[in-house]
Amino acid sequence: MITILKDGTITSTPGFQAAGMTAGIKESGKKDLSFVFSEEPAIAAVALTQNKFRAAPVDLCAKFIEQDQHRGIIINSGNANACTGDEGAANALEMCEIIAKEMNVDTESIFVASTGVIGKQLPMDIIRKGLTQIPTKLSREGGNEAAAAIMTTDLTAKQIAVYFEIDGEIVTISGMAKGSGMIHPNMATMIAVLTTDANITKEMLQKSFSASVNTSYNMISVDGDTSTNDSAFIFANGKANNPLIDGNSDAYIAFKRALDTVNQALAKMIARDGEGATKLLEVRVEHARSLADAQSVAKSVITSSLVKTAIFGEDANWGRIICAVGNAGAEYDPSKVQVFIENGDIKVQIVADGSGASFDTELLDKLLKEDTVTIFVDLMNGGSTATAWGCDLSYDYVKINADYRT
Repeated sequence: MITILKDGTITSTPGFQAAGMTAGIKESGKKDLSFVFSEEPAIAAVALTQNKFRAAPVDLCAKFIEQDQHRGIIINSGNANACTGDEGAANALEMCEIIAKEMNVDTESIFVASTGVIGKQLPMDIIRKGLTQIPTKLSREGGNEAAAAIMTTDLTAKQIAVYFEIDGEIVTISGMAKGSGMIHPNMATMIAVLTTDANITKEMLQKSFSASVNTSYNMISVDGDTSTNDSAFIFANGKANNPLIDGNSDAYIAFKRALDTVNQALAKMIARDGEGATKLLEVRVEHARSLADAQSVAKSVITSSLVKTAIFGEDANWGRIICAVGNAGAEYDPSKVQVFIENGDIKVQIVADGSGASFDTELLDKLLKEDTVTIFVDLMNGGSTATAWGCDLSYDYVKINADYRT
């Protein structure tokens, strides 16, 4: 059984400390420097953006992941350090070097991530000062501050921690994430950091993390834009007493299930907090010929601007939904497709056998007014299932992004 910890943070995992502070990168005076540190050497796994314009920190992390041991990650918000050339690469490395020196660890054991405006050089005089101060603020109670310091246009911090048993031993997985705009399913569409005390090999940690990302962060979309800085990290310090997970065992399955719980919860928090969003949109596809087909249909519906605006307008325009299903490129018989709008135990069928169905308009209007709207698409063509998460598209999305730099 997986139990969600009340008020869980990134430091709910034994052996990890964190801190968040205001360095002065943001003119608002809000927290903008975050540090997560493992008290003991840990192993790590990552998932990085597929955008060809990768930010300097992303390129550096792609090199550092080759190390056998890692100790933590430093993250700044307010500046993406993307499209900044050689100077940006040097600045990303210097951030790691300063933290490593302060903590007396190897430079390559420290990851770095940045989020914010693209195309500006980091204010290194400000950052250098912050980097020498933040290690003194580390604590096992610092999770909330660390999560706050990575926010940009986010309205809320995104955190979760769970515990579960492996062979009678308690294991914890905790996570924090940021993301509100530039969210699109193409890994990882945000920044996320997870910690665990599971005793697991680096190979199996990377295998489980990559698979989990595919069904969580890769299945969310706010606006169809994959960022230059998308990154997700997990650190495992091995402090739990479970037998080493080194293969596809029952212990691995239990760990992966808990990992999915954390990643999918964070993914849904990001989708719900989409810029200007008023509703969380969930699209569940069942009975697809393959997982790829199920995912392509779910993503097609979740990314459709016409579907998203219809959900914002609480408009039962099922034609937009079926159009998005048809654009997915999946294999199925259109004359067998069924579509429903759901919320909890209440379900209204809007498409029956590929055509419009008769439905209770008053009940459907009530469902569309809820803050969570679920679209269920049954392809009637196999045994695969996928779920994607997104949000509606409102007037405020345009306002937020039109004024982002000004």
